[in-house]
Amino acid sequence: MTLSARAQEPGSTLILHPGADGSGVVRRTVLPGGLRVITEEIPGVRSAAFGIWANVGSRDETPADAGASHFLEHVLFKGTPRRSALEISAAIDAVGGDLNAFTAKEYTCYYARVLDADLPLAVDVVADMVAASLNRPEDVDAERGVILEEIHMRDDDPGDLIHDEFSTALYGDVPIGRPILGTIDSINALSRDAVHAYYRRHYVPSNLVVSAAGNLDHDTVVRLVADAFAPHLDPSGPPPAPPRLGGDPVAVSPTTVVLDKDTEQAHIVLGGAGLARTDERRFALGVLNAALGGGMSSRLFQEIREKRGLAYSVYSYTAQYADTGVFGVYAGCQPGKADEVLSLCRDGVAEVAANGLTAEELERGKGQARGGMVLGLEDTGSRMSRIGKSELVYETLLPVDEVIARIDAVTLDDVAAVAADVLTRPQALTVIGPVEDGAFTL
Repeated sequence: MTLSARAQEPGSTLILHPGADGSGVVRRTVLPGGLRVITEEIPGVRSAAFGIWANVGSRDETPADAGASHFLEHVLFKGTPRRSALEISAAIDAVGGDLNAFTAKEYTCYYARVLDADLPLAVDVVADMVAASLNRPEDVDAERGVILEEIHMRDDDPGDLIHDEFSTALYGDVPIGRPILGTIDSINALSRDAVHAYYRRHYVPSNLVVSAAGNLDHDTVVRLVADAFAPHLDPSGPPPAPPRLGGDPVAVSPTTVVLDKDTEQAHIVLGGAGLARTDERRFALGVLNAALGGGMSSRLFQEIREKRGLAYSVYSYTAQYADTGVFGVYAGCQPGKADEVLSLCRDGVAEVAANGLTAEELERGKGQARGGMVLGLEDTGSRMSRIGKSELVYETLLPVDEVIARIDAVTLDDVAAVAADVLTRPQALTVIGPVEDGAFTL
């Protein structure tokens, strides 16, 4: 078992992975105040990705500050004592790099991808944004308008809106069920003082993880990060925050939600609670997901699109959180075909729940899960994300070879058991399109 960051002596460096399976050497240094720096050296590439992960997301919000995590993601680009908003973006644009951020339900990430020679600039810019944001009233008000437009844009895209509506239909009006963007009312109600207080409360060294991957030197990255965060690294500060694991089971209250909108397609999501991110059955569920609706050879795709031509897009998906998860099926089709498509989705899920997969589907699902993971790690940005997210939400970083071995170890019985459990749980249903309210029931 790898030593946890909380047990690691401040100022010390630990090798988390020696780089024996095609991955680079992964090292972690814990700085005073609990700030973690984790890197993966990838010789032979000419780029580097740098990210700062905050251990806060939309499920940490109260109704009074709903949307604050995503609001901050916007405002932190607006300026620091050293740089204006234009200077922040221009610095990375000038070297041909990418600068961006995203907010999830359990974390927020700010990142840049640049040429290896420009990594010091990326560290300086991103760390400056995260550690020294001014959050000025005029910037908060300007971004309020941008976020309201983002909400309107989401509402105009039923393929996007359906997933927010599904979360609420499954979990109800609780933090994990609410939209990451917040609502029009909650965004209008957030004051500058509330946003800044949220920033000060959550963006502290012990709650942050710095990750970098590419053609880099770990000690150099540590020095750059330590310099950038120097005013905030208190030797008497708390240790790193523990990983987001476990907790009381999240209650679900599945409902049916039908939104009558004048769209060309009906959009459908059917699903229920899945597995938490540390559940050992997650590898079997990943194989099941791949075989049921994860690709062009999957059961749902073949039955609904290839054989019957009822939908262009149909797939299943999973999401994992600290204490729960989601397993869902999405389809978009002509409104007049929605009943038939929903019935086929239900039948496909019920058949796998009752009888599992065939041996051929099992092997195909394993291959897809393996290939999807490995091919997804072919760039420095995805490597940076893997090690940064892992440090936040897992106790240890699983080597790629070990993940592949766990996928390969999945048996037909494993898949049958997880299908019989997950696919028979209470289900929520969300439909968006020109359909009558009450036309769909669970």
